[in-house]
Amino acid sequence: MPKSAGAKTKDKAEGFEKALFKAADKLRKNIDAAEYKNVVLGLVFLKYISDSFEELHTKLVKEKAEGTGANPEDIDEYRQVNVFYVPEEARWSYLHGRAKLPTIGEDLDNAMEAIEKLNPSLKGILPKVFARPNLDKNSLGGLIDLIGNIALGDEEAKSKDILGRVYEYFLGEFANAEGKKGGQFYTPKSIVKLMVEMTEPLKGRVYDPCCGSGGMFIMSEKFVESHRGRIDDLAVYGQESNQTTYRLARMNLAIRGIDGSGIKWNNDGSFLRDEYRDLKADYILANPPFNDSDWSGELLQNDPRWQYGKPPAGNANFAWIQHMVYHLAPHGIMACVLANGSLSSQSSGEGEIRQRLVDADLVDCIVMLPKQLFYNTGIPACIWFISRKRAGNGDRKRTGEILFIDASEVGHMTDRTHRAFSDEDISMIAGTYHQWRSKGSKYEDKKGFSKSASLEDIKKRDYKLTPGLYVGIKDAVDDGIPFEEKIAKLTAELKGQMAEEVRLNEEIKKQLGKVGISL
Repeated sequence: MPKSAGAKTKDKAEGFEKALFKAADKLRKNIDAAEYKNVVLGLVFLKYISDSFEELHTKLVKEKAEGTGANPEDIDEYRQVNVFYVPEEARWSYLHGRAKLPTIGEDLDNAMEAIEKLNPSLKGILPKVFARPNLDKNSLGGLIDLIGNIALGDEEAKSKDILGRVYEYFLGEFANAEGKKGGQFYTPKSIVKLMVEMTEPLKGRVYDPCCGSGGMFIMSEKFVESHRGRIDDLAVYGQESNQTTYRLARMNLAIRGIDGSGIKWNNDGSFLRDEYRDLKADYILANPPFNDSDWSGELLQNDPRWQYGKPPAGNANFAWIQHMVYHLAPHGIMACVLANGSLSSQSSGEGEIRQRLVDADLVDCIVMLPKQLFYNTGIPACIWFISRKRAGNGDRKRTGEILFIDASEVGHMTDRTHRAFSDEDISMIAGTYHQWRSKGSKYEDKKGFSKSASLEDIKKRDYKLTPGLYVGIKDAVDDGIPFEEKIAKLTAELKGQMAEEVRLNEEIKKQLGKVGISL
């Protein structure tokens, strides 16, 4: 089937981003990907805010010349329309003209300082890493040329869509390059999209207590836009304990025009220093560290968040779940990625916590994920969907039921080591969930893929929530060959292989005998 015009456009865009990243990576030389990402992403962000500024600045200059406009250098003219003010020495046109000078590193660091000074919301956010001795200044100049030549469309496409896509694509590529460390700041796009499509964050407060580079918020914004909603109807709240990652998140949100003031950073993290103790979020989306044994659980033994049981000090899985449930609004819904062990573990009281969550009628759906989706771990994972609106609230009443989806065989390999969901895969999984949830539901169990299980079914299995226990095994496709014929063929093949084994063993003995070795 020939590709649609939309698919061709998407392929072309992805090809452009891939080519751009390859060109940027060639300039990396001896710098680690972890360090280089701050250089590249910082420049992409600088290009974005400079383009946005120049668009409005040009308009104000024209209006001033006509006698109808305000002062083009009045900072308030930019702040009132949520455009960052960029001083002359930090504007892309100025810096691009100095790209080949040996002082370009210092120029860029000074530019970042100047921007932060005039835009308080960016204070402490922008990277000042360009004057480092290990960053080759010729390569830096080449990188400026490369980013400066990003194809231009209309101003909005240039400043937001294209540069936003480039930033997002580069984040994923740097996460891939960093491997295990990359997974700490980036959740693969197709997983985030699945979580967003299933929770449908259209209006209200979105919270991520371990927000990484902000991918959950970006995808939520895209979801709102695709459903013709107003992005102002969403308010984002997040927390991140890694300061570098926090800065990436703030830039990532700013380049998409999202207010990032709700993203907080502290070294202690959400368990020890919860920045939003009183927050009740309508949507919670998170991919916390799997099986984290270093979460300071021994210091939080009597925390009020542990409403369903004290999580073990050696594993934070059920601490994350309960932290999020604690912050969930009365009609809220949440999606949390966890290791598969959370579905069946009975150690250290985890089984009892899981049972209480089920008995409290909070668990709505469990999705088993395939292997190789993540950059930082090969541990099999799942998504827990927890909802406080299972008694209805626009959907059908589904108390006492849990939907299990086994998507462990879904997806395609994007390279030799990584798997992803296609849009069709996401639509199939999310569609199954929404069909099961909707009023007038026409949902039907699909053997080997989905099962709506009752509380009695779950009790019989000791409250273990592994989808494979419920969905069963997919029926094999009948190839029309009689069973007797298959057995005869397999028996003949086995007989031949056994005979070949005997022949090879004799040949090995013969060859060893020639060098004086006998068996």
